[in-house]
Amino acid sequence: MHHTINIGVLAHVDAGKTSLTERLLFDAGVIDRLGSVDAGDTQTDTGAIERERGITVRSAVASFRAVNTQVNLIDTPGHSDFIAEVERALGVLDGAVLVLSAVEGVQAQTRVLMKTLRRLRLPVLLFVNKIDRAGARHTELLADIRRLLAPHIACMTAVRDLGTRAARALPRSLDDVDVRTEIAEALAETDDALLARLVDGPLPSPAEVREALAAGTAEGRAHPVYFGSALSGEGVAALVDGVVRLVPPTRAGDGGAAPRGTVFAVERAAGSATKTAYLRLFSGELTVRQHLTLHRPGDRHGPGARHSGQITALEVVGRAGARALTAGEIARIKGLPEVRVGDQLGEFHDEHKEAHFAAPTLHTLVHAREPGPAAAARLHTALLALADQDPLIHARAMPGGATSVLLYGEVQKQIIAATLAQDYGIEADFEPSRPVLVERPAGVGEACYEMARRGHTGPWATVGLRVEPAATGSGVGFGYETELGALPRAFHTAIEQTVHDTLRQGPRGRAVTDCRVTLIRSGFAAPVSTAADFRGVTPGVLGEALERAGWRVYEPYHAFELEVPSEVLAPVTARLAAVGADIAESAGGAAGWLLTGEIPVRSVHAFEHALPGLSRGEGVWLSRPSGDRPLPLGL
Repeated sequence: MHHTINIGVLAHVDAGKTSLTERLLFDAGVIDRLGSVDAGDTQTDTGAIERERGITVRSAVASFRAVNTQVNLIDTPGHSDFIAEVERALGVLDGAVLVLSAVEGVQAQTRVLMKTLRRLRLPVLLFVNKIDRAGARHTELLADIRRLLAPHIACMTAVRDLGTRAARALPRSLDDVDVRTEIAEALAETDDALLARLVDGPLPSPAEVREALAAGTAEGRAHPVYFGSALSGEGVAALVDGVVRLVPPTRAGDGGAAPRGTVFAVERAAGSATKTAYLRLFSGELTVRQHLTLHRPGDRHGPGARHSGQITALEVVGRAGARALTAGEIARIKGLPEVRVGDQLGEFHDEHKEAHFAAPTLHTLVHAREPGPAAAARLHTALLALADQDPLIHARAMPGGATSVLLYGEVQKQIIAATLAQDYGIEADFEPSRPVLVERPAGVGEACYEMARRGHTGPWATVGLRVEPAATGSGVGFGYETELGALPRAFHTAIEQTVHDTLRQGPRGRAVTDCRVTLIRSGFAAPVSTAADFRGVTPGVLGEALERAGWRVYEPYHAFELEVPSEVLAPVTARLAAVGADIAESAGGAAGWLLTGEIPVRSVHAFEHALPGLSRGEGVWLSRPSGDRPLPLGL
């Protein structure tokens, strides 16, 4: 029986994630030589920027077969600036392999990824790479994994000659009583039935422990750990066996059901308008020439949208020549000119909703180095094309020819600049990054524009709007107190779309969110009124209503965790206080301290750079977006 498993490969930078992907494909016979990150010829890092810099920027898909199972590998970025790419991959996975380095151990980004994977209860196998490097650790690293990543782990391999080129990874057999007892005890911490067997006896059989391990892995309660080396291939066969045996294959679903799927990556060759969408299908079936309607989820600033197209080419990953895409599989699809990452096919249930990291918290203005409106237009067009691959950058034109983009960090800015130069021939200058500020109404405000019937020279439209605060995180809502049908549908649509467009940019250049806008008055003059009249009137009315409501500006914050040695606690906490951070909890002792709290995004970059000097290089910093707070007056 044929099974398909969609596996994500995740890791912090330089853990060997892409090298592991190469090894998996090579050992399965998919490629005839191992690519090298240093040489820039890896299978999944296909872009020139990725090859040049040796980092993964875009998610890529490759596949291989193991026994009767097709394994689709989704190779994801490891750098924190590209966490949005990881986000899109998570929504289509059946499980994940999290790669660590036996030398560097658990890194801050490893913890970010693991926390997300555990929250989603995805099956996660850990692969500890680089056992053949000097400084590689085993027992101490397992203790770090239990303390920092996951408390319930099952070590599936032993290592011989650790830290040398002769290092070997040896599978641990459940037939060995000591191994079986150790793994059963680890699993029993979350498995009452297994705990009872350990207490009352007899010792569970190898088959029973294997079954308990599979159940714990499938539910995200337990995590098998495999040691090995992607370069030499040691331990990789055991990892593949674990993927096949312990990660439940994707559910095929009802082939006759309506198609449901998610677009998690989009490619477009430089200079080409043709897009290739990577779509994971959860149910139903798709064939070439089939017409599709995709739904684009809305954001905090406005509703979603729909667009349609016809499949002109369909390539099922791992099944060359297949005529149809079936549930559980991934395909490269062409023929959808408006497709963007995150678009969804069909109606989704909760279990298929994507996990969402917070939106980018930095923004910058990009200027074409070449003067003139033509160069500015080419720059904006190129950035819109990049937004198809990463819609969270929200490219939008600004007065004066610049384009505003949102970012997660400075490395992302560098990659965008390099991509513009290499793929589009555009040299661009970026202004210093600044935190993304938003506004929320402080009260209720109303305004109205009313056309005059006699001797009228202005727009033929009457629009009255009320603006009022809404719950934090609710975004922008739009409603009516006027009778639906009092205006033609096109005029209603023009008003609502203009409200969302106006709030997305904001009267003062900052997006306005978490509010409700209500149409309280409307009128038109047939047959002279047009939708353009309502689009022209609405921004002014909305701006006046917002002015009367008043507003408050909010800045983004990060939640942080910080581990430091005890002797540097005082200077570290003093620096945190100086940059406006709030320490919520602190715990520790002679060995070290763990601090948690929140810090303004405007202070994160500076503190991260200061931390190594403050902590003698021993501080471990972990932060993630965590909402916003009112901007202090005077900033």
